[in-house]
Amino acid sequence: MRDRFRDLEGPLAVRKKDVVLMATVSSFENLSHPTRSELRQFAELFMPLFQASSDEAKRQAVAALSQCENMPAAVALFIGNQPIEIAAPFLAASKAVADDTLITIARMQGAAHVKAIVSRDSLSPKVIDALVALRQSQPRSAGASAPIMESPAVPLSPAPAETNEADALEEQRVANEEALRERILGLAGHLGRADEDRLGLRTLTDIQEALLVRFARSREATHFATALADALSASRWLAERIMLDLSGQQLATTLTSLGMSFLDAVFVLERLYPHLAEQQHNVTRGWMVLDALDPEECHERVEAWRRADRYTYKPVAPDTPAPAAPDHRFIRQAAPQRDMRVMGRRYR
Repeated sequence: MRDRFRDLEGPLAVRKKDVVLMATVSSFENLSHPTRSELRQFAELFMPLFQASSDEAKRQAVAALSQCENMPAAVALFIGNQPIEIAAPFLAASKAVADDTLITIARMQGAAHVKAIVSRDSLSPKVIDALVALRQSQPRSAGASAPIMESPAVPLSPAPAETNEADALEEQRVANEEALRERILGLAGHLGRADEDRLGLRTLTDIQEALLVRFARSREATHFATALADALSASRWLAERIMLDLSGQQLATTLTSLGMSFLDAVFVLERLYPHLAEQQHNVTRGWMVLDALDPEECHERVEAWRRADRYTYKPVAPDTPAPAAPDHRFIRQAAPQRDMRVMGRRYR
């Protein structure tokens, strides 16, 4: 009997540590703005528990922590250096990992970790340059160097053949590096245009933004539609059509495209659509609607609406007055021939 309990003691201890690990992670998730002391305490508790837990508990803990906005730098580096089957969701999704931490993990680990980092929704220029430099510094594979070893076997002019082969390999290497850079830049689509760079985009003026906020505050939908149509340089019909979307999605898309400040846009949505003022996860539904939008997609969608509006909406041309009919009373007419004969006889 004692031997049986000894056999069960190990699994029970691991399960207990798994429960403690998940409880620690859950407590940390509930801290919306943890202090430095709380971050330090979590780091001290988390690492020993993590190492003593089962692989399944580790995966669950990492998946939960990948959604946290704040994270101790030591814990982020610790999780990022775990085996890729555990660290992958954290490296691909966590917003709490600093750029320097990502670069350190990429340099310390292998290609699988780098691939997980590249799959992130956003990458800073600093991380992109570091990944490209890391790719350039990697040694060439044996397959790439094999043709160079075979070049002396060419019977005719081996030296020029070796030189041409080396040049071709160098060109291929440069092309591969450029392709990798383009791929990383493509994955980091947010780098196409900074949020504050609105050159060439339709942007609200200070007066237009103030008017929209004012009319939203007083819930004057008619005046708000007029101001929105003016900001879009479109018809009033398009502005009203946008406002008729009771989910607020179309108006949120329009305000994002026009460059309204985030807090003002949240205020406008909550005033015009009261259901968007409801709290969810410590923020309002209007906040969540705006936060989920991509500015580039908003620009494309609003421009498509404006093009369709130009095609379908034709302003009524003002009636042009018809040319007045000539008044024959004031037209000078030639005297009849009879009068001319009479005048000729009189002056003979």
